Amino acid sequence: MTRPNTLLLVAAALLIVAAPGTLFADGALLSPGAPLAQSVTPDPVITVTGSADANNPASVGELYATGENTVTWTDSDTTEPPGYHDLWERIRAGFKMKEIDTPLVQRHEAWYLNRPEYMQRMVDRSRRYLYFIVVELEKRGMPTEIALLPMIESAYNPTAYSRMRASGIWQFIPSTGKKYGLQQTWWYDGRRDVLAATRAALDYLQVLHDTFGSWELALAAYNCGEGGIQRAVAKNRAKHKPTDYFSLKLPKETRNYLPKLQAVKNIVADPSLFALGLDHIPNLPYFTIVKAPTTIDVVMAAKLADMSVEDFRNLNPGHQRPVITPVANRELLVPVDKAELFHANLENNAQPLVTWQTYQLKQGEKLDTVANKFGISVQRLQEVNGLTAGKRTRVGQMLLVPMEEDDTTTNLDETYNSAEFKAPADDYHGRVVYRVKAGDSLASIARRYKTSPELIQQWNGLSGTTLRTGQRLTIWQEARHRHHLARR
Repeated sequence: MTRPNTLLLVAAALLIVAAPGTLFADGALLSPGAPLAQSVTPDPVITVTGSADANNPASVGELYATGENTVTWTDSDTTEPPGYHDLWERIRAGFKMKEIDTPLVQRHEAWYLNRPEYMQRMVDRSRRYLYFIVVELEKRGMPTEIALLPMIESAYNPTAYSRMRASGIWQFIPSTGKKYGLQQTWWYDGRRDVLAATRAALDYLQVLHDTFGSWELALAAYNCGEGGIQRAVAKNRAKHKPTDYFSLKLPKETRNYLPKLQAVKNIVADPSLFALGLDHIPNLPYFTIVKAPTTIDVVMAAKLADMSVEDFRNLNPGHQRPVITPVANRELLVPVDKAELFHANLENNAQPLVTWQTYQLKQGEKLDTVANKFGISVQRLQEVNGLTAGKRTRVGQMLLVPMEEDDTTTNLDETYNSAEFKAPADDYHGRVVYRVKAGDSLASIARRYKTSPELIQQWNGLSGTTLRTGQRLTIWQEARHRHHLARR
């Protein structure tokens, strides 16, 4: 592997000035919750250990019964493979992509060299997810460099949210997430779900690789969209020019994308060269899957696993509300060494699993009717459910309400006003469907909705700029623009 001169790299680092967070996302913390009261009988629990799909574990592992309500899954990847006592070693052994040695790579190496604390935080977050991702990559025969991709996408922050409305460690935008099966509701966002989003991201990358014939172009398309790469390739072909990543005219961010990944890869490959130590990560699973009861407070689930709410949320960021309901019921992740404790505590629990419940709006019901029914103010009901005065409710809509008339003993104050439990309003309520009129172009529609033609193409899977009259386009709008535009 080609390496830049270390002294030159250090000198370059001292000259480079970049605002922290400009290219990367960082995370926020939650505080632990409070104790609960009242007894609820827990549902039977299925525990699945390992990194396989809990819906079909027998396809990749061996099932054996360990109790009436418990099934444990194991496979060869749950023990250290010979020769790999550290997960970084296993990652290095799977590197397959072509090496890049350009000034852009050195610039990004210097960026990290100047920010060792940032690098440390990113690596600390990644240790929760890396083993699972590496196993998934190996199953598919994909380069393990891809396990480093969330470092440049989200800094491994599972709740990262970008100005382009991309979310999660893999930074899916809403439309691509839905295309690859990631459900997105007010209760649950599959783009944040570590298991679902990782599998969707690898599915997407494999499709891009099959389409463009190289991992370099696949990653470029992951960054700027399939349409952008297809157009760039077509232009070069028309001019009889090469169509590899380095020969294409690409947006600035995409030109930096692979060099940035190469910079991280170089650091992982030889951290001593950069005077940046990488803490040991065991080549063992970090988390396991436990089947959640039908309804449970996030605070209570964390308590049963003897975890802080912060740690529990880091493993289960797809659950966007402080209560896990049947609407958002998925597997829960807990550290491997907490699974038995979670199960035992659930079976012996004498406290309620929920201190609030869901309520479905009936025909003709308004928020003030529901608020009076449960003895809380309309304002309180709105803020708990992320509603604004101008947002309409609909028949059948699910609302969070306290279990008792007096909600002072619930966990609402622990969590409902935390940004971690609030879905961005523009993401879930900012969808505009526009019908193309005669004379419209992508550029004119983009100006009208204060966005870019490229984003409209991404959101709608357009490979070109041609529109037809009557065509419907999905446009995602920030909350501050939405009401004004809807009146046009």
